[in-house]
Amino acid sequence: MAPFVVVRRSTLPADEAWRRLTDWPRHGAHLPLTRVTVEPPGPTRPGTLLVARTGIGRFGFDDPMEVVGWRPPADDGRGHCRLEKRGSVVTGWAEIGVCRRDDGSEVAWREEARIRRPPRLFDAPAGWLGRPLFGHLVDALLADAPGPGGSGPGG
Repeated sequence: MAPFVVVRRSTLPADEAWRRLTDWPRHGAHLPLTRVTVEPPGPTRPGTLLVARTGIGRFGFDDPMEVVGWRPPADDGRGHCRLEKRGSVVTGWAEIGVCRRDDGSEVAWREEARIRRPPRLFDAPAGWLGRPLFGHLVDALLADAPGPGGSGPGG
């Protein structure tokens, strides 16, 4: 898949936008047929492993990703996360950036993913679907406040 970028502005403060975008299990609520697990549980940090399981029952695949860069927004109002895809089906990377703006924040989701087999056959269709799919995810996560008992990733 060709790399793509999704950029959104939000009225949310940078730290709240970051918290929502990095609440990994909530991604599954907005991606079709997907559930996201996190190991080890607790605050996200370099080395945290996320596994997005997409499918129904036994029919599906895992998309394991390792957090290799983690810098929540601090005094400068900028946050950055880099994920490396480590799967046997999907490889590549994703980056989430958040920065403070006078009226809230700006979010950038960058991603490049490749399907291992068959080589490059699904790259173009995946690229066409990637931007709208992850645009929907970013929009939903920024709009979606966790209910009581919802948990964020820590910081």
